[in-house]
Amino acid sequence: MIDFHTFFIRIQKATSITTQHDLAKALGVNRSAITQAKRRNSIPQKWVLALSRSFQLSTDWLEFGVGKQEAAIDPNLLENTATFTVPKVFARLCAGDGSFDVEATPIEEHIFKESWLAQKGTPSAMVLMDVVGDSMEPYICQGDTVLVDKSQQTLRPNVIYAVGTDDSIMVKRVEKEHGKITLTSDNPDYTPIIIQGDELLSFRVIGRVVWSARDY
Repeated sequence: MIDFHTFFIRIQKATSITTQHDLAKALGVNRSAITQAKRRNSIPQKWVLALSRSFQLSTDWLEFGVGKQEAAIDPNLLENTATFTVPKVFARLCAGDGSFDVEATPIEEHIFKESWLAQKGTPSAMVLMDVVGDSMEPYICQGDTVLVDKSQQTLRPNVIYAVGTDDSIMVKRVEKEHGKITLTSDNPDYTPIIIQGDELLSFRVIGRVVWSARDY
């Protein structure tokens, strides 16, 4: 998991961002959100993706300091104007203790640029889902729609996933340790959920949250 100081130093070296105020402005968040991230000593995955897109930086370099600093963009993708239709399903992800609205029936479709989706994962494995609850605020809010890539199920630290336990589904940061899985919320009012023992048998990773949309 990337710590705040290391991340901020990388951003300062690679961009015009020099202060935490600059960082908040680049991300479109309040200055208090930066303070919270610094206090937790962790960086939301959503910020990594946003800065990668804004400054054409490699997400692996931003998170882990590996590979080239610049994002590797396939020129063919830039020229590709093809679109891809992603279904939005009835199931709703709970940013709380769990939602029982788990039906995967498509209720509508949304059109995206295929090259944009391909940079985030596997378009054919993606679905859109609505979020209910406030446990992931301020990064994912009540009423947001998230894009979930079901092909990305390998757990990575401090990354946001759509997950299921028994008959409920949630959106959480996931930490896998020996003998247990911890589901963490961004909202400090919510305590972590520990999955262990027989509960692990019903735990499943639906996919990684790679993007979110919000109505204003």
